Amino acid sequence: MQLKPNKYVLLIGGFLLLFACGKTPRGVLSEKKMQAVLTDMQIAEAMIGVDYAAYRDSGYKEALYESVFRKHKVTQEVYDSSLVWYGKNLDIYMKMYDRIRTDLDGRIKELGDVQASAAPATRNDSVDIWPRRPYLTFKQETFFNGVVFDLKPDRNYPSGSNFVLGMRVWGLRPGMEQYPEIRLSVEHPDTTLTVNTRITQDGYYETRLQSLATKQVKRVYGYIRLDNADADYYRVYADSLNLMRYNYRSDFSVNKDSLQTETAPLMELSSLMTE
Repeated sequence: MQLKPNKYVLLIGGFLLLFACGKTPRGVLSEKKMQAVLTDMQIAEAMIGVDYAAYRDSGYKEALYESVFRKHKVTQEVYDSSLVWYGKNLDIYMKMYDRIRTDLDGRIKELGDVQASAAPATRNDSVDIWPRRPYLTFKQETFFNGVVFDLKPDRNYPSGSNFVLGMRVWGLRPGMEQYPEIRLSVEHPDTTLTVNTRITQDGYYETRLQSLATKQVKRVYGYIRLDNADADYYRVYADSLNLMRYNYRSDFSVNKDSLQTETAPLMELSSLMTE
């Protein structure tokens, strides 16, 4: 007598077969876990691209990558082994990479703060060129806690232009492990000027940078961020954000102690895909 296969046995067997096919080997991150790690690694790479001067030292890069591993509770060795395995299973990797791009695109839409294109350069004495929304919230749970900006006008800004990044900040308290950091850079055809500042108490702040009097400005870029390492705050807020460009003024001053000059060949920056 021929036995008919039990439909429930077939169903259970199908599930087991599907599970067996989709399971990664021991020591390799699952697709879900690997996708989460790779998404944050993409953000880390973008952070390095936006601020290549700060991450020129390999130690700073390694510290950034290590922060990703700590967040997901994985080791460098397991991550490297997983990369090798997924590299040999490109069909799985490519599908996962498509999901990563969709995830990053979704994050951008949720932010509602995609940088606007640089407005046409103008000869007016003063103009606000800030390309993002005028407020910012620093939260502990955010991987990259801040905002980046990168302005490339269709026509270079005039020689000797002065740039002032202003904002009002509150929610800080004495003795915090970390404070908001600001970097403002202007790029000339062969030279980059950078000023770095740190905000340590509530109030209104301005970060000022004067470009070279004899050279036009082809690009203005930088960031505002709060490092989440050893975070001991609830939330910090910034509003009234603006980036004013002024024509040359003799009374313009800048803190020379925080000014850095670079004349090395300039690199192209990748765009940061999250706030």
